Formats: sequence, C-alpha cells, structure tokens
Amino acid sequence: MSGAALFIKDDMKISDIQVEVLLGILNLYSLVGSLAAGRTSDWIGRRYTIVFAATIFFTGALLMGFATNYVFLMFGRFVAGVGVGYALMIAPVYTAEISPAAARGFLTSFPEVFINTGILLGYVSNYAFSHLSLHLGWRFMLGIGAIPSVFLAVGVLAMPESPRWLVLQGRLSEAARVLHRISDTQKEAELRFSEIKSAAGIPADAVEINGVVPVPPRNRGQGVWKELFLWPTPAVRRVLLSAVGIHFFQQASGVDSVVLYSPHVFEKSGITGKNALLGMTVAVGFTKTLFILVATFLLDRVGRRPLVLASCGGMVASLAVLGFGLTVTDHHTSGRLMWAVGVCFASTLAYVAFFSIGMGPVTWVYSSEIFPIRLRAQGAAVGVVVNRVTSGVITMTFISLYKAITIGGSFFLYAGVAAVAWVFFFTNLRETRGKTLEEMGKLFGFSKEEMEDDGTEKKKAGDSGRGSEM
Repeated sequence: MSGAALFIKDDMKISDIQVEVLLGILNLYSLVGSLAAGRTSDWIGRRYTIVFAATIFFTGALLMGFATNYVFLMFGRFVAGVGVGYALMIAPVYTAEISPAAARGFLTSFPEVFINTGILLGYVSNYAFSHLSLHLGWRFMLGIGAIPSVFLAVGVLAMPESPRWLVLQGRLSEAARVLHRISDTQKEAELRFSEIKSAAGIPADAVEINGVVPVPPRNRGQGVWKELFLWPTPAVRRVLLSAVGIHFFQQASGVDSVVLYSPHVFEKSGITGKNALLGMTVAVGFTKTLFILVATFLLDRVGRRPLVLASCGGMVASLAVLGFGLTVTDHHTSGRLMWAVGVCFASTLAYVAFFSIGMGPVTWVYSSEIFPIRLRAQGAAVGVVVNRVTSGVITMTFISLYKAITIGGSFFLYAGVAAVAWVFFFTNLRETRGKTLEEMGKLFGFSKEEMEDDGTEKKKAGDSGRGSEM
C-alpha cells in the first residue's frame, strides 16, 4: 500500500488525510480479526483458523484490486484488515505450539520473516506495476496479494493440528500421533505429551471415550477473559504486562511510519521522481528482510532479551540520526544537500535493520510463548489488539504529526519512545530461551497450585487462589 498510495492519490484525487486513513485504518480493522481469532482458534483449531484467515485475505485483495471509488477501496481494506488480525495472532501461536523448545525461537520467527518477505515483494510489485497506466497500476499492486493466500490455504491443510490444542479438546490419541511426527525421538514425544497433559490438567490415567477424554468447558476457551482481566493472579498480570508492553513499544517506536511512509520520508529528504522513490523503498524492504533472516539464527543462540535490548538501542540512535538529517534538509531551501540525503537513507536502512534483528521477530516469539496453555490463544490476541491499535494511531497521524512538529521532530519523538522502551525491556523482560512452553510458569512466578490446576471452577471474586493453570 505504501507505493500504491502514491498512485491512488493521483487517480482518485484524494487528500492527505484520506491517504493517512487509507494506510492506517487497516490496523484498526484488524482488531475485529485479532479479537475473534483467539476464540475461533480455541473453537475450530489453529490449523483451520489459518485457512479461514487466508480466505479473508483472498477476498480483501480482490476487492481492493477491483475498487471503483474510495468507499469501495476502504471496504476491501476492511476485509483485508480482518484477515491481518487473524493471521497476526494465529501464525505465531500455531508455530510455537508445534515447535520443540530448542528451535522455537527460530521457527516462531518465521511469520515475521515472511511478513518482511511480503513487504519486500510488495515494494517490488510497486516498482514493477508503476509503469502501467495510472488507473491500472495500483490495482495490480493490491490485487496480486490474492495469489499467496491461495497457496497458504492449500498448504496448511497438509500440516498437523497443534498437539496442545488437541489435548485441550481431550483428543489425546491424535495429539500423541502429531507429537511423534514432529519430535526427533519417541522419548521426546512421550515427554512432551506428558508435560502438555499435566499443563492442561488432564490426569495421566485419563481414558478416552469414543476417542475423546471429557474436559471441562474452561479448556475450550471459556472464561479466559475473566482470568486475564477480572481475576488475574500476580503471575498472570506479569505475563500480560510483558506481552502488552512489547507489542505497544514495537509499534510506538515508529516502524510503520518508516515502512509505510518511506516514499514520503525520502521525498522530504530531497529525492524526487516516483521511480527513484520506489527504488529506494525496495532497498528498505531488502534490508528489513535480510536482517530478519539473521535474527532467526540468533534467537535460540543469543536469546530474546539481549536481542531486544541491542535492537532497541540501535533504533534509538538511528531514529535520532534520521531526525537530524531530516531537520537539516527541512531548513535547507536552496537545492539538495546530498550528504543529508545520504544520512537520511543510511539511517533509515540502519533503523529497519536494528528493528528486524530484535524488536520485529522477538515481539511475536515472546508473546506467543509466555502465556499458560489455556490462556495462550486469547492472551496472544490481546497483544495483537494492542499492536494494531498502536500501529493504527501511528500510521493515521504521521502526516498530521510531521506537519505539526516537523518531520525531523516526529522522528526525534519516536527516538524518545524507543528510549523509554529500552528501560521497560531492561526491567521487565525475562529470558525464555531454551525453556519449554510448560516451563514458563516457574519463570513468571506461577505457584505450584496454579500449574497443577485441574480445570475446576475458580472461587468467588477476591479469592487469592484465582488465576490460570499452566
């Protein structure tokens, strides 16, 4: 959309405010999907939720490609946004639940890897289709997004269901078969199976009736919102704060302003001509994708916390340099300062590189692994909601913000937010590298009783024993 917006503005004769809304509204639309995704995935399973998300993506891309006016385009954006909400929540959760502890960081970062690959391909399609007529070019830029969703929907049907979800449904035999498929040895599969059953509150000697062990309604996702917000234990609050905080700061530090508005940023730095602007955005997408690939190999070696702290520190520095470069060019009225253009371009690449090596992938990995098993889907959905709301606010106010405090000032502001984020991460984030999902309870201070909760109803409001089981 970042490149397509340049042509949509000229073709539909829309204002800067309408461009802001068009780019940013997707994040607010995605709230519908992310709020529904947690409950949906607890109901129909992780795998079929991904198929459902792909179907919504397909429909949204086609609607945007065939849009005849701004209202029609916004409707297509709404449909696509619902799909975004579903996908952002379910992809990391599904991947975390089928991954072994030793490779979970590597595998759970894959959604972020391919999000960035998609961004890069989007930039490439912007450049490729920019040579078509004004009326057709942006339609192809948006409509081509329907193609990957078909491959996603078909491909996921060949993948196994999450064994943890199957256990929560009482389908132990199916869960055991899946674990044997995705574990290196039979012993590992049996150990994981035992841990998951214990975490779900299912007795070791439980007997299946018609292929299913009776489970309490709570194991099917009921009552989770109350446990998260009305009756949280200190451990649940600690986990929720960590998830919400990392999602908030990931977006509040301005990444979408750089990614979505990169043509505007480069234009403000002194670059003219749409081909040159789109070519520079391809470089941004390439850098972002390259460094996310580097991050996948570091997550399980270096750890989550060191990567986030290094990433956030680098973002502070690069945002400050970008703000300086844009301030210089903004106050220079006679001609173009090539050194300032170079500073802006280099600092933009540095920013997306630092973001991609830590804040980008770790946010999704971390929030998908720290919640207890029964709270995981809907807890992760809360993080996605915060992520999308923050992103929506940032993207829908960027043009208005830089008109109010200058474009250089806006990036100085983002640098300040990133500095606050570093302090938050340093004081709140615990290292999760190498721990199984079932071991997270001890890390975040869950009591033995909470981890061994058998799924019985909680006591009255105010009871100190209320909380979630691991």
